[in-house]
Amino acid sequence: MKLAPPPVSASWNHHGARVGFEVAFFSDHDGGHRLAGHTTANESAALWSVEYDVTVDSSWRTVAVQASNETVAGMREVTLTRDVADGWIVDGKPRHELDGCVDVDFESSAVTNTLPIRRLDFIVGKGVDVPAAFVRAEDLRVDRLEQRYTLIEASPERLIFHYESSTFDFACDIPFDRAGLVVEYPGIAVRTPTGRG
Repeated sequence: MKLAPPPVSASWNHHGARVGFEVAFFSDHDGGHRLAGHTTANESAALWSVEYDVTVDSSWRTVAVQASNETVAGMREVTLTRDVADGWIVDGKPRHELDGCVDVDFESSAVTNTLPIRRLDFIVGKGVDVPAAFVRAEDLRVDRLEQRYTLIEASPERLIFHYESSTFDFACDIPFDRAGLVVEYPGIAVRTPTGRG
């Protein structure tokens, strides 16, 4: 499953579960890649803003994450690192319940769904379990997220994955572009046109 290079930037309108906007920027970094972005939203009358900076290696395996948020309760920060054995350190403390996770996933973001898509060589019809270190939007709490992706369509224009999460008892079909970025996350976010590719 060959993917196109990621764009230099992308953005999404968040709707349904929340009302908000996200921007993300992609760059090369120390032989790997960097995703940096920001989401601001109103979710169930709670206002929050989350800024993230994710470093991945050349195979798109998460290496380090820094994030901050601001709510009416003030500002918080969290730092995550993943070692070569897929062990995680969160704010300086080992989090063994995250062992085996390779990706980070932000509740506030549509862009982190691209990490397993770019990292793995999916085959149509074959589901793959991809648990992730899940960072909550409102308080930056980090939990284990159980999720599964199944490639159900691969065309020159797009990829469609069936997504399932037993953590949230949730499932949907998500279309991605050929760079592995979400086009529409049902009930959550829709990609917006940007001036630069």
